[in-house]
Amino acid sequence: MALAFDGIRIVDFTQVLAGPFATQQLAQLGAEVIKIEQPDVGDITRGPPPGDRSPSFITCNLGKKSLTLDLKSADATEIVHKLVERADVVVENFKPGVMQRLGFDYDSLKAIKEDLVYCSISGYGQTGPKAPLAAFDGAIQASSGMMAVSGHPETGPVRAGYFAVDMSTALQAAFAIAAALHRKQITGLGQRLDVAMMDTAMLMLAPQMSAYLMNGTVPDLLGNQSPTRQPTANIFPTANGRLQIIALRETQVESLFAIIGIPDRYQEFDNPKLRLKRSAELHDLVSTVLLTQSTEHWLAALLKANVPVSEVRGLADVATDEQFAYRNAFVDIASPKDGEETTRVVFAGHTATEDGPTLQRTAPRLGEHNDVILAELGYSPESIESLRDQGSI
Repeated sequence: MALAFDGIRIVDFTQVLAGPFATQQLAQLGAEVIKIEQPDVGDITRGPPPGDRSPSFITCNLGKKSLTLDLKSADATEIVHKLVERADVVVENFKPGVMQRLGFDYDSLKAIKEDLVYCSISGYGQTGPKAPLAAFDGAIQASSGMMAVSGHPETGPVRAGYFAVDMSTALQAAFAIAAALHRKQITGLGQRLDVAMMDTAMLMLAPQMSAYLMNGTVPDLLGNQSPTRQPTANIFPTANGRLQIIALRETQVESLFAIIGIPDRYQEFDNPKLRLKRSAELHDLVSTVLLTQSTEHWLAALLKANVPVSEVRGLADVATDEQFAYRNAFVDIASPKDGEETTRVVFAGHTATEDGPTLQRTAPRLGEHNDVILAELGYSPESIESLRDQGSI
């Protein structure tokens, strides 16, 4: 088996979600990722007690090695330099300027490893008037315009219920690193990568922003309506749940009317303009009928008629969806609470015919690989113990 990033070593200074999830994507494809963490505390997502492994931490750190290192200690520079000498990639997500103050910025480390790929992940990027600002997922959703296109006209904008910017920024960073490594293979040159959460949010908004830039179109808050505003594309309540129906083609709309038992009413709404003009009336009509039967009843009938429809499900139902078993979306790992038990976590976002994402190891305990990594760098057991006594690791 030859994974895509076999032989690639990454020194990972990141924490929380965006940075760690980016490097995990590369670890699942064979990269050796050495995660640098603060002694005694570690990545803040580890959670209490210090050094524990929370679900958030495990989600973003599968397959990595953990090395604790006080970056402000006198010994840190030597250890980091030795790591970088043997590394292909450095990834960091400190506020802009922090790595320079520590002496671990791109120029300093490039002097040690000429062909280094160095990726910085931040809220607003390394340059520009907003570069110094602290950022978090919700702030970027607000400042990028993402919230302005999500929500209900009655209650106003809302943020996504998951970490939309963090997780998409992670994938953008992983893509940028993979591209830089490919370029390095061709040219022999490294480079500096500047990945910003704000830029990534704009990529996610590309259709809406492009419509504004080209036509001056400002999207309204549509709640759960389709951007087409067609009343047959919305979320509808049933007797025991909710369905997302997307009936936009004329054949789909006609089938919808027939399936829910009102085929005679279709002639009143037999073109998109009519449906838009009487949108509220039609939505109420469909909703009233769907409330008479269960979600399961309507789901089966509409799917049989090829009307696009999905149940609005909670996580408990999604976790047992048989589709994910076919997609290898989840993986069982040793429980961080009890090594004899297993727990299930989200794994990879794609499959491959050969040499696809592979679980290298579970998420590391804090400092789990200190002795092994430092020994590889040439430190004796006595010097490692001395570093530990001094609080450097």
